[in-house]
Amino acid sequence: MGLLFETLCVRDLRVYADANEGDVFHYRDKNDLECDAVVHLRNGSYGLIEIKLGGETLIEEGATNLNSMADMIDPTKMKIPSFKIVLTAVGQYAYLRTDGVMVVPIGCLRN
Repeated sequence: MGLLFETLCVRDLRVYADANEGDVFHYRDKNDLECDAVVHLRNGSYGLIEIKLGGETLIEEGATNLNSMADMIDPTKMKIPSFKIVLTAVGQYAYLRTDGVMVVPIGCLRN
């Protein structure tokens, strides 16, 4: 189910990004560090998104991965991400964790 959910989320993200003159990319490097979606807008800002079905363990895993990726970015060569999101399947409300990662249920994107 995780792969199907991820595919549907990327589709939604592409629709929303396109409406804002943006693009959605996937990232994986030679060290197998991966980000499910990188939303890049025309003004140069971008955000990192990990897609998880839900549950505290998976959310924690996604947040750790996002923070690891953001920590590798050299701000003298590239902007830091405007946002880091763990996109989940369940929940009614989005919230901001103390580490700066937002946890957002997919249903909250429509507003």
